[in-house]
Formats: sequence, structure tokens, C-alpha cells
Amino acid sequence: MARIKFASDFDKSVLLNNFENRCWIQVGPEDDWNFYWAGVHNIRNVFSVESGFRLQDDQVINHFPNHVELTRKDLMVKNIKRYRKDLEKEGSPTAEKDELGRFVHLDFIPQTFMLPADYNLFVEEFRKNPNTTWIMKPCGKARGIGIFLVNKLSQLKKWSRDGKGNSFTPPTAKETYVISKYIDNPLLIGGKKFDLRLYVLVTSFRPLKCYMYRLGFCRFCTVKYNASLNELDNMFVHLTNVSIQKQGEDYNAIHGGKWTTQNLRLFLESTRGKEVSDKLFDEINWQTVHSLKAVAGVVSNDRHCFECYGYDIIIDDNLKPWLIEVNASPSLSATTSSDRIMKYRLISDVINIVIPPGELPDVRWSKIPDKENYGHFDLLYDEELANLDLNNPDLRAKTGTMSSAMRGNPRDIRKGSQATWK
Repeated sequence: MARIKFASDFDKSVLLNNFENRCWIQVGPEDDWNFYWAGVHNIRNVFSVESGFRLQDDQVINHFPNHVELTRKDLMVKNIKRYRKDLEKEGSPTAEKDELGRFVHLDFIPQTFMLPADYNLFVEEFRKNPNTTWIMKPCGKARGIGIFLVNKLSQLKKWSRDGKGNSFTPPTAKETYVISKYIDNPLLIGGKKFDLRLYVLVTSFRPLKCYMYRLGFCRFCTVKYNASLNELDNMFVHLTNVSIQKQGEDYNAIHGGKWTTQNLRLFLESTRGKEVSDKLFDEINWQTVHSLKAVAGVVSNDRHCFECYGYDIIIDDNLKPWLIEVNASPSLSATTSSDRIMKYRLISDVINIVIPPGELPDVRWSKIPDKENYGHFDLLYDEELANLDLNNPDLRAKTGTMSSAMRGNPRDIRKGSQATWK
């Protein structure tokens, strides 16, 4: 059994317990490691041209060099918009539009503008529907920091500290914001708003290989949802981030305001029916793969890298899922005991997919693990498999099948077609 040397920028128990239980040896980030669980701030150093650091074949690291193409709010939106345009130019059926000019299959991010760059475009849109609520988010921050809701242009002018003229100046040039149409008809359970946190593991962008974790969860607000304009400032009503909700007096430390995706599915099956519930989760899988395809051409596909993303999704009351954002470093802090168990399993399952069991990392490896090593992950999409004959029983047995959403062309997606999806 190979003794793997690991480095970690975090002292989280769900990480360290995993490494110690495998009898791995801890070394520093500057040392000769095989496996590095790095913070996003250190990725630049590892891959910078100046540092002259050349990774060896037996070294793997948990971020792609420019993951920000997916995980920065403004870049994610820009890349998805460009991807839709490219597909449209190609005449792809995936980019089909309805009579109102909306994408039929790729309308999965709320209408979004960058500020200050798109300020005039935003104003034009705002004036068409002046009663709409919008949500402002700083591009480079997480955990709900700096987010607020607006429903008047005067709020933006006041915020920009420049209500005098027509020019729009954010607090600092660096501080780019995105402003998105607020989903004001969220699906409520027990009167409360929630979002979904799903874990998606990518082992390669070209060809795309990705996995969806079955043990995701819902994060609930502690206060009942109220679309009233008087409540726009009440973040306990609108933001599901645990870092915000746990400050509230109604926060429950036992269940942490969380529900497993399995519970959500059971609830939806019993209230809306199995077919509707299956369609919802198929659509989530579909959106996830297309969000990854949107950045596959721009992410630096270094073979030493893998990444476990935290996808945040809101479901509206028509059971339509919306991709809100993608996190490069989903929190590994545990708020409850079941949270700790789930996150420990998550890290364990990630390791079993990216490193062949009992061996050292090897970047020359095909990155197709045996199905018994998937743990709680399901193969979501494998571009190589999609281009091969999936009727080959030996291939199916080795890798398992892709999610039903990844089979069938976009027109058949809602019928769960069994044809190979490309």
C-alpha cells in the first residue's frame, strides 16, 4: 500500500480525519506532496509562471488553475451567455428559443447584468418592469457578504455614492457587482424559502468527466418567506446562507435548518408526484452539465487537477430550477453531527475517485475509476463515453451509466430518452 504524502491549507476535521485514517503522511505545501487540498488563494502560487513550480506525475491538487471562470459570479454568467450564443450560431437544437425569444433548454440563470459595465442596459430593463425586485452581489465574495435587494433605481444611486450625475461608480473599481432578477416566487416548504447545495466533482474538463453527489442538502431560512417590500432588508427571510441564518434567534442548532435532497425528493413525490420530481432532478443534472460545458473551453485543463464544486440552486414554485452560483471552496465546517458525517463521506468519496485505491496519484491514469469506487457519487457525464457505443455491456459494467438526463437529445430530455446524449 502506497504511503501518500498530503498537504492541506485547512485544519478541518473532515479532511484531516480522512487523511489520517488512510495512514497518509502530512507534509507542508512547500514539501514534496502527492495530494494537496489547497485554498483558492494558493492555487495561483502553485501554477504561477514566476514560481517555476513544476508538478510531477504523482501529484494532484484540488483546484483547476482558473476555476474562477465558473466560480466568480460575473465570469460564470459571461461564459454561459457566450456558450448559448455559440450553440445558437451552430444551429444546435439545444439553443432552441420559444416565441418570446427565451431559450427553451438553456434558460437556467436569472437575467443578470454586471455593474458598473452594464448599468445603462440594466436601467433600460428596469424601466420595462419597474415593480421587479433585483438582488445585488459582489462578484468576489461568498457566504452572503455584501448582498442586498433593490427595487428602486434611487437605491443603486445612493449605494454608488454618486447620486449627483448620471455616471455610476461602485465603491471601488475592483468591486464589480452582479445584479440579477430576484426569484420572488420560490418554492416554499413550511412557508420558508430554501436553496439546494449540491456537490459536483470534475476530474477533467476536456474531455468533460463529472459526478453528482447524492447526499446534497437544502438550506432553509429561519423566518417565513414574505415578498412584501417592507421585508426587503430582512436577510433571514431572503438569504439561505448558513453563516447568516445561524445568527438568527430562530436558528435550530440540532438540524441546522437543513434537509437532505432525499427528503426533498420524498416530499415532492408525495405532494407533486414522482414524474414531476424526476423531471426536476433531471433538469438540475442537465443544467449542471451545460454550466460545465460552458467553461470547458476556457478552463485550463491541467491533468494534475480535480475540483469539487458547491452548486447553489433555487427551485421556483413552478418547480423550475435556477442556477444561482457555483462555489470553488464549499464549506467543510460542520454545523451538525449529520453534516460532519456527510462531509467526511464526501471527501472520502472524492479521494476514491481521483486516486486509484491503494496507489499513488498518477496523472497518466485514464481517470475512469471502477464503479465500486464511486461511493455516493453518480457519474453525471463522461464525454468520452458519450462518444462511444454505450450499448457495449463491458463498458457499462465498468463505469455505470450516466444520469438519465445525460441521455437523449434536448428535445427528448423531458421524456427521459435512452439514446446516447451528446
